[in-house]
Amino acid sequence: MKRHLWALSAAALLSSVSFAAMAQEGLSIPPPAVDEAAAAAATETAVLAGGCFWGVQGVYQHTKGVLNAVSGYAGGSEATAVYEIVGGGVTGHAEAVKITYDPKQISYGKLLQIYFSVAHDPTQLNRQGPDTGTQYRSTVFPQSAGQAKIAKAYIDQLDAAKIYSADIATTVEPDKAFYPAEDYHQDYLTLHPTQPYIVYNDLPKIENLKKLFADDYRDDPALVSEAPVSN
Repeated sequence: MKRHLWALSAAALLSSVSFAAMAQEGLSIPPPAVDEAAAAAATETAVLAGGCFWGVQGVYQHTKGVLNAVSGYAGGSEATAVYEIVGGGVTGHAEAVKITYDPKQISYGKLLQIYFSVAHDPTQLNRQGPDTGTQYRSTVFPQSAGQAKIAKAYIDQLDAAKIYSADIATTVEPDKAFYPAEDYHQDYLTLHPTQPYIVYNDLPKIENLKKLFADDYRDDPALVSEAPVSN
């Protein structure tokens, strides 16, 4: 279902309320046992996919230490990195978010902890809430061998601890380019806070971030409109 055509029929409303209710419970999880060492670089990047990029972007825009979070596509080619094409589910792309962060303020492991805790449900295979298809899959796109090691170790850690009621479905896909999404997708949660999809599926994620990661929460989001979009 294309989200901009998402209508609140009785069935859609019930489905969305149910998902929102699940999200509102939140999930407290332990931090990763393996994390990156403090980096000398001024900035680092992470690329994460967890369903609709509107909500994932919104979560990280409200995370301290994040300098920019851009909605886009990863996993496929540049030629098919177009919303209408990606929506067909055959491009290899996943809706993803490129996060530029200050490693002196927040670590890659902390970003992953937020990802697996409040940004999405990592046990859902090729879907999130009302959205279905491989373009909504749960995927970490590591930007280095170190990130890949941390992500894989954390998935194993969480599965071994039986944190969730099902195994984690998140894939780790290295060496994939990221392509920014169309301008109208950027800062969507902030610009459209009363849009029904945002209200039922994404605003609970922001509340969970504030509740479960109070020390990492920032009230004023880091908006794309206030920072340059770069590949």
